[in-house]
Amino acid sequence: MDDVDRKILAELQQDGRLTVTELATRVRLSVSPCHRRLRELERSGAIQGYRAVVDAAALGLNFEALVFVSMRQEDRDTVAEFERAVAGLEHVLDAQRLFGEPDYLLRVATADLAAFQRLYDERLATLPGVQRLTSTLVMKHVVRDRPLPAQTAGGGSPSEPPPARQDLV
Repeated sequence: MDDVDRKILAELQQDGRLTVTELATRVRLSVSPCHRRLRELERSGAIQGYRAVVDAAALGLNFEALVFVSMRQEDRDTVAEFERAVAGLEHVLDAQRLFGEPDYLLRVATADLAAFQRLYDERLATLPGVQRLTSTLVMKHVVRDRPLPAQTAGGGSPSEPPPARQDLV
C-alpha cells in the first residue's frame, strides 16, 4: 500500500459516497487508475464495505452501556458458544475479547434503562460461561466513529514531512 492508496482510504473514510470521479480529483489521479486502485483495495479487504452512519436516537436507542464480562470457564467450546451467542444479540453494537480481567467488553444500546435491565437479566446474564457482569453507563461520546489514521509505515501521516534529522555535534 502506497501513499496514494492511503489518501484514497482517508477520503473514503470521510465520505464513503464519493463518486470515483470526485475521489480521483481529491487524490490527484485520473479516473481510470483511481478506479483500479479502489477495486484492488476492495478486493484485498482493505475496504471491507460501505454503510451509513445512523443516529441511534433516530431509532429510539437513547441508552448506552458498557458491559464488562468475566468468564467462569474459558475452554474453547465455551468461548465459541459465548461469542456466537453475543454475535446474535442485535443490541450488542461492539464486542471485544480482552487480555486479562475482564474477559470481554460489550457496547450495548437500548431504548432506555428498563430495556437495558431486561437485556441484562434475560440475555446477558444467561450467556454461556458467564461468571460476572459489570456495567457502566455512557454519559456522552467524546470521540466517536473516528476514521482510522491513514499513516505511512513510518508512523507519520502521508501529508506530514519526515522529521528533520538532528546530527549530534
